Amino acid sequence: MKSPLIVALDYADTAAALAMAELLDPRQCRVKVGKELFTASGPKVIEQLQNRGFEVFLDLKFHDIPQTVAKACQVAARLGVWMLNVHASGGKAMLEAAREAVDGVTASGHQPLLIAVTVLTSLDADALGQLGVHDSVKLQVERLAALSAEAGLDGLVCSAQEASRLKQLHPEFCLVTPGIRPAQHGADDQRRTMTPGAALAAGSDYLVIGRPITAAPDPAEALSALLAACAG
Repeated sequence: MKSPLIVALDYADTAAALAMAELLDPRQCRVKVGKELFTASGPKVIEQLQNRGFEVFLDLKFHDIPQTVAKACQVAARLGVWMLNVHASGGKAMLEAAREAVDGVTASGHQPLLIAVTVLTSLDADALGQLGVHDSVKLQVERLAALSAEAGLDGLVCSAQEASRLKQLHPEFCLVTPGIRPAQHGADDQRRTMTPGAALAAGSDYLVIGRPITAAPDPAEALSALLAACAG
């Protein structure tokens, strides 16, 4: 069984990202390329990571008019990424356009997974209220999940605290969970966090982990320890 761990390569340049990748085993994890690294390095870093054996989650959270998002998703799919994402709050037409654009693109021998962001794990009820959303985080997540299901997406980015309910509502979805922290690690800038074992037990399929691995004195050892925690 493939590892559920996705290591976030949140770096400002290619050299730092590749240096970290060299310390990791692609048999033990996938990697995530987000806005910072992609803006600094562009598509080339994806190719370089793939050449090192890593499957890449391109975490750019596309959110724009349907045609613009569709074109961006198609280009991303042609890079051969394993997974990419969009914001569910972009609306059903945007989600459907993204779905149609990715369908049939198999640059790496398989079609990439297309998932939607529901509510960022840095947001809580107070933060949602500031945006004019006065329902609970739980209700907003479920509303956006239903919209994503109607549009035919493959899964969601969500907090592990919502994973159990989302698996009940949408058992076909793969759930990708950021905000994962070992029991002894602080929450950093995440507000809705959970340990790896608890997140998997709650229904998460993939766990995005950054600083607990990348800032560790020995990233390879930290990755192995987290894998053991997942298994246990």
